[in-house]
Amino acid sequence: MLKKIVIGTRASILALAQTKLVAGMIRERFPHIEVEWKEIITKGDKDLRTNWNNSNTSLKSLFTKEIEKELLDGTIHIAVHSMKDMPAVSPEGLICGAIPEREDNRDVLITRDGRKLAELPEGAVIGTSSLRRTMSIKELRSDITIKPIRGNIHTRLGKLDSGEFDGILLALAGLKRTGMEDRATEIFEIDDFVPAPAQGSLHIQCREDNTEIREILDTLNDEKSRLVVEAEREFSRIFDGGCHTPMGCAGKLVGDKLNLKGMYYYEGKVYRDEIEGSVEDRIKLAGELAEKIRGQYNG
Repeated sequence: MLKKIVIGTRASILALAQTKLVAGMIRERFPHIEVEWKEIITKGDKDLRTNWNNSNTSLKSLFTKEIEKELLDGTIHIAVHSMKDMPAVSPEGLICGAIPEREDNRDVLITRDGRKLAELPEGAVIGTSSLRRTMSIKELRSDITIKPIRGNIHTRLGKLDSGEFDGILLALAGLKRTGMEDRATEIFEIDDFVPAPAQGSLHIQCREDNTEIREILDTLNDEKSRLVVEAEREFSRIFDGGCHTPMGCAGKLVGDKLNLKGMYYYEGKVYRDEIEGSVEDRIKLAGELAEKIRGQYNG
């Protein structure tokens, strides 16, 4: 019988908060199992490039490869990732063992002086490393100046507080998980600001051949979250949704129906649409939504 589980994680404040959350879930369900974690430095943590270049290579794997290697080597039992950082295809031998209940997937604006987006002066400087957030905020306020920003949550908040920015854009889920929800100045509703696919969701990764770990992770899985995330990630896959792709998708379950909203930025314009249907047809719905949006700019 397994006596200890070692979790692999990035060393950022958010990654550690998410890892401790998962560790708590395991301890609650399996009090006889010791849980510890190992901090692993990824290429993305050392390489401070933003996704503002024209590279055709997704930056997502920059935050996962080193952790996945240790998982395959057996030095860790599971890995906790932000789902939106995960490439569409996992390395051979690794699977998603669980998607726990999802946190709020909306985006937030944090300003230095507490002013909301509509109250900021013309030309106000807002920091984000996301092209999706850039295009979404520009759609709401075309006069806003966007400046790239990298670093963990505390680093970004420090740059804001020091006066380098008038505001920054972050995920509400990250603020909640790190106990800083009160820093949010304005929470954007999904109709105005479509989140990244799978934003707010965790991906607990394990080896496919480790049946004991898989049985443990099964108890952490939230079926409703899994169904919605699968649809959002299919939409992302269709649009080749790497970090450099300005697109968003957000699903919501209403009974056995799935409502799916999507956005895609193409040649200077944001295109949006939504679709609803049976959650059993979630993959098909994601494809149909993508076609509806493509139809808007392809005529």
